[in-house]
Amino acid sequence: MDDRLASIDLGSNTFRLSIGRIVRHGGAVQIYTEDKLRELVALASGLDEYQRINAPTIAQALAALRRFGERLKGFSPDNVRAVATNTFRVARNAAEILPEAEHALGFPIEIISGQEEARLIYLGVSQYLPPSPHRRLVIDIGGGSTEFIIGQGEQPQQLASLQLGCTSLTRKFFPHGRITKARMHQAILAARSTMESITSTYRRIGWQEAYGSSGTAKGLLAILVENGLSPDDITLDGLERLSTALIQAGEARLQDWAGLKPERAPVLAGGLAIMIAAFQELGIEHMNAGEGALRVGVLHDLLGRDSHHDRRDETARQMSSRYQLDAKQANHVRNIALRLFDQLEFPPLAGISELRRALAWTAQLHEVGLAIARNDYHKHSAYILEHADMPGFSRDDQHLLAFLALGHQGRLTKVRHFEPDHTQWLALCCLRLAVLLLRRREPVDTLPFGIRANSQTVTLSVNGDWLDSHPLSGFLLKTEVEVWRKAGFMLEISKK
Repeated sequence: MDDRLASIDLGSNTFRLSIGRIVRHGGAVQIYTEDKLRELVALASGLDEYQRINAPTIAQALAALRRFGERLKGFSPDNVRAVATNTFRVARNAAEILPEAEHALGFPIEIISGQEEARLIYLGVSQYLPPSPHRRLVIDIGGGSTEFIIGQGEQPQQLASLQLGCTSLTRKFFPHGRITKARMHQAILAARSTMESITSTYRRIGWQEAYGSSGTAKGLLAILVENGLSPDDITLDGLERLSTALIQAGEARLQDWAGLKPERAPVLAGGLAIMIAAFQELGIEHMNAGEGALRVGVLHDLLGRDSHHDRRDETARQMSSRYQLDAKQANHVRNIALRLFDQLEFPPLAGISELRRALAWTAQLHEVGLAIARNDYHKHSAYILEHADMPGFSRDDQHLLAFLALGHQGRLTKVRHFEPDHTQWLALCCLRLAVLLLRRREPVDTLPFGIRANSQTVTLSVNGDWLDSHPLSGFLLKTEVEVWRKAGFMLEISKK
């Protein structure tokens, strides 16, 4: 197995590629950085008034992704994970851009939720912090969103992602780079207003250490320390002194501030306003800079998947327990569906192993909709699986789970809007057959049929004796053939 992993973070201001090498020492496993690439791509600034990323910004993004793709040639798709964050979440033309972006990079790109982004940020930051029994607050100010996480050790305990970024706030309150006392005051109030939704919960839980993991936090720390505004960390007094000086100057000029990087100057005012608001609203006394963040979190999440400690498995188990699902029945459905799936011969395509995992998770959770109602429970299951906060799962992951859950019973026309590919239809077929076989909720030790498929037809080779002794199941199989025929697919049954 390849001992290299790669993560790509498509942020709102910067694209980052990190390549790490897995090193095993006895029972310990570590990731050592092998290479890092960084491209300034101002996605958030490229959003127009209609929340669409404009053409020049798209061209810049695709060029950066091609360079990343060149560096990643030879990498296994299973060892690469690319995640897109807030600007892709809000851009109305994200679905149009994504295929081009994936083609340029050469690997799939996942648009992750704010909650998942927060989880991965904390996972990344925790890798670089010394062991401590204390709860830690991590704040990551991005171009379009800000993540707030309280955690202990490597485990996040409270996650939040707010629509509040240094680029978006700068564009709204500091157009053309002009900084005034009134504008700074309004920006801080707006940021505090957005944070009010989490204030009471975060203050109640509390923390003993605070870290800023973003380029904004590191940039502010450098300016405060190098210009004598703070001794060695970020403080509210230092931030307010910086704000006063910027207001007096009327703009953020590179020549005025040691430690200010050229790419940070245009969004400094917005990032500063958010940080001041966080200190005031949450009662933060001082903050240090945290390393790692999202790209490192993605690498370590990949390592967990490679080491058979996939966070998504734990999420599926927790959901099963929370919704009090019949775990025994779900495991029977899962085992039958996977046994059928494993009979199919797939060409060497990227993503088949992930599709198999998605099939397993959906089988495990396909009855989650019973928590809402028995009638049309599969529709409720699909809704939950697509919209619930599921740590470790990307939007694409949840979209696939929703497709499988919605299609596992009833007519197939209702799932066409998911636009599944041929392999996903085959996975759905396996799930439907497993549910059909186990409708009496009794285990099936021996599969009564085999399955094979080509691009046109799925064929079931059914044991004739089993058909004779199970007339209801035989009738349901014939009904299944008709369901697929009406949807435009050929499902055949042959006796053996």
